[in-house]
Amino acid sequence: MSFDNAYEAITEENDSRWAFGTGFEDPLSGVDTTVPSGVEGADLAAYCLMLGDDALIFSHRLQEWCTNAPELEDEVAIANIGLDLLGQARLLLARAGKAEGGDRGEDHYAFFRAEHEFRNVRLAELPRGDFGELIARLLVFSTWRLALFQRLTESRDPVLAAIAAKGVKELTYHRDYAAQWAVRLGDGTEYSRERITEGLASVWPYTDELFTPHPVELRLGEAGVAVDPSAARAEFDDVLGQVLRAATLDTPEAPAIPGVAGRAGRAGVHTEGMGYLLAELQSVARAHPEATW
Repeated sequence: MSFDNAYEAITEENDSRWAFGTGFEDPLSGVDTTVPSGVEGADLAAYCLMLGDDALIFSHRLQEWCTNAPELEDEVAIANIGLDLLGQARLLLARAGKAEGGDRGEDHYAFFRAEHEFRNVRLAELPRGDFGELIARLLVFSTWRLALFQRLTESRDPVLAAIAAKGVKELTYHRDYAAQWAVRLGDGTEYSRERITEGLASVWPYTDELFTPHPVELRLGEAGVAVDPSAARAEFDDVLGQVLRAATLDTPEAPAIPGVAGRAGRAGVHTEGMGYLLAELQSVARAHPEATW
């Protein structure tokens, strides 16, 4: 299947809402999901889980802002950003299942894996802070992810390239929303400046992890399928620099928080907050594993 055909298939009118037991159709139904020649299916599945888990876990954190945002307009904006990421998660988790070659799909990956099987970066799972922390985290996350997805549109896997092309449009809005708020907070009142400054300081120690390549990313990068995240660092620094200058803020200087024995989110090593997040996310599915409604 070509990129154009894959893109058309995944962007047709498709209900992207998703909850356990609702029986929505496979989001890749009708799409040729053949693994590209010379690529290990297990590697492609692992890579899609990395990107899918980033979106799934951060979307869950964003839904915690429902009824907690400062204005109704921001309630809607944050909810829509969370839904965009949930849609990306559905496509990527479904792609992982197809690449793996078994019968596991999005429900299994979201609701029936243990904590150590999730491959998201730790930035996505951090417990909810205040609005300044949200904007700082969304700015960092969306700037990084947009830089990755822009490069993934050239992937040799047409399905992954189509998912990335669709995601670029969404992530551009996510980044712009966060950047506008960062400028408003940074160049606003003394208190708003304090909140965004502290927010940036709290998320910055998790930034280096975003650009540390996993062996799977390197292997697939050489095969023309994935992106080495370190290649996106210069663009990330440039964009963040522009936003922070406009907000009259300094780039945080905070040491990276290391993983355990050099292992972090991509290796299944997470923060304390991840276990609590999964307990909530997976509770209904694990209590009623065969339920549909």
